[in-house]
Amino acid sequence: MARCPRCGEARLFRRWLRPHDACPRCAVDWTPQTADDFPAYISILLTGHLLAPVIIALVAEWDLGPGLLAAIILPLAAVLMLGLLQPAKGAVIALQWWHGLNGFRRERGGDQRA
Repeated sequence: MARCPRCGEARLFRRWLRPHDACPRCAVDWTPQTADDFPAYISILLTGHLLAPVIIALVAEWDLGPGLLAAIILPLAAVLMLGLLQPAKGAVIALQWWHGLNGFRRERGGDQRA
């Protein structure tokens, strides 16, 4: 996971959310990427959809007070959001590269439509 979408071998990120300037293996330039806030939106959306059934089950099955419910849900939500953030950013960068957006050169063979 978190591998270069072009070669699939080198690591895409040098730090948690900071991609390499260029792939160490295939030398594709990652500086044109502009993921901005979209990975955070994806992470929040997925976390909400994953936690909704958990919250419903906790409220319906057990008589938990608001404090205990918050003590369970908030750390779980934080872990899920942070855990989904890097894969979401990698996916956004890969989609930008795949479609030739934001300064990336479209490299797919066979389909050369602009």
